[in-house]
Amino acid sequence: MTETAHPTIHPVILCGGSGTRLWPLSRKSYPKQFTALVGDESLFQASARRLSGEGFGAPVVLTGEPFRFIVMEQLAAIESAPRGVLIEPEGRNTAPAVLAAALWLAEVDPEGLMLVAPSDHVIPDGAAFRAAVRAAAPRAAAGDLVTFGIRPTRAETGYGWLELQEPGHAEADAPQPLVRFVEKPDAETAEALLAAGHYLWNGGLFLFSVQGIIAAFEAHAPEMIAPVRAAVAQGEADLGFTRLAAEPWGQVAEDSIDYAIMEKAGNLAVMPFAAGWSDLGDWQAVWQESGPDGAGNVVTDHATALDCEGSLLRSENAAQELVGIGLRDMIAVAMPDAVVVAPRGESQRVKEAVAALKSRKARQATEFPVDHRPWGWFESLVIGERFQVKRIVVKPGAALSLQSHHHRSEHWIVVQGTARVTVDDDVRLVGENESVYIPLGAVHRMENPGKVEMVLIEVQTGSYLGEDDIIRYEDVYARK
Repeated sequence: MTETAHPTIHPVILCGGSGTRLWPLSRKSYPKQFTALVGDESLFQASARRLSGEGFGAPVVLTGEPFRFIVMEQLAAIESAPRGVLIEPEGRNTAPAVLAAALWLAEVDPEGLMLVAPSDHVIPDGAAFRAAVRAAAPRAAAGDLVTFGIRPTRAETGYGWLELQEPGHAEADAPQPLVRFVEKPDAETAEALLAAGHYLWNGGLFLFSVQGIIAAFEAHAPEMIAPVRAAVAQGEADLGFTRLAAEPWGQVAEDSIDYAIMEKAGNLAVMPFAAGWSDLGDWQAVWQESGPDGAGNVVTDHATALDCEGSLLRSENAAQELVGIGLRDMIAVAMPDAVVVAPRGESQRVKEAVAALKSRKARQATEFPVDHRPWGWFESLVIGERFQVKRIVVKPGAALSLQSHHHRSEHWIVVQGTARVTVDDDVRLVGENESVYIPLGAVHRMENPGKVEMVLIEVQTGSYLGEDDIIRYEDVYARK
């Protein structure tokens, strides 16, 4: 008798969010999943590592246009190659994203399973989670929709809960029947759910077959099928990415996978998981997951705690020392351009601060001080009324677009490596401690032909210095 091969588990990593609850480290231009909040790797990299191994395929990533090269760069850094990267023209919540991944995988491995996971959660024991996924795989292969229920450790009001039939089911090592979803409770209800013993947190992690989830959409959200199918079918291949077609994608209603499918389907099962999990939803969670010391403090490099208890002190800048004195249950997070200080129990209100900054049109509300690009990154060092000074880092072999500006001229000084510089018809190599002037209106390009990062200081002068004053003539990264 020939042994039946188990279906491949395809990780589907949702990587398009731009949360504000971990501001100022997480911002719209560089959200928390790409940041090393806990440990040395970013949350996205840790997710990709965790969802790999025997029985798992290469990840399928759904992300937005601004993050596509960050995704590829961070995967390359951990030597992981994606099966596919689908670029959403705009965020439409998780239901359309999951359906798009299912329809894409239906052309690749129609008999496969999909493990849908956010890119910004923390699960310290990856082996235990993979074991739970494998334990749930037979139910998913049989057509059930499996959600992972996290054993609660506190009366949490920030999560939805899952009700099981009896307390013993919450400790099972196989999928269990789901009685009902429970919306985020108030504090009193959360205490009762915790005490009851047969409730789990809804972790936002799902396992189902490709065909099973498509069938669920056909039954419970049929209006999504046609536009999402068209967005996938009309998608364009672009430098290894798949751009979903914008016009049909824009017709899809925004909805979460929970509301669109999971709360309507009858073939649900819950896989209990008790080995540790956090959605890292606020600075309190970061403090908790970072392993407070004997005094309850979490103190990073470039931060000092004097007579502090239960506090998080975090500085992200080697040139900026953060000192806390006599603090009790506080968070203080310092970035080069923004600082947040709050009682630890009030850390959920950081999003209110972001809203207030947006109302004042403060760029710190959404823009990260370091601007990541496919060729490298830059940061503004000094900004004046008619000038700006930047540090620009270009990766080996990378090149900026061939471009010109209407409103500014530029002066480049190479401080590390060698630049190949094009100015109109002149192409030259510019070495360390050498400079070149780019007149207003000149067509120019900067390239790094070397094997190490090239670093230069750029001085811009002119009447308008915005990043949108760029006319691109050629771009190896096909930016639109």
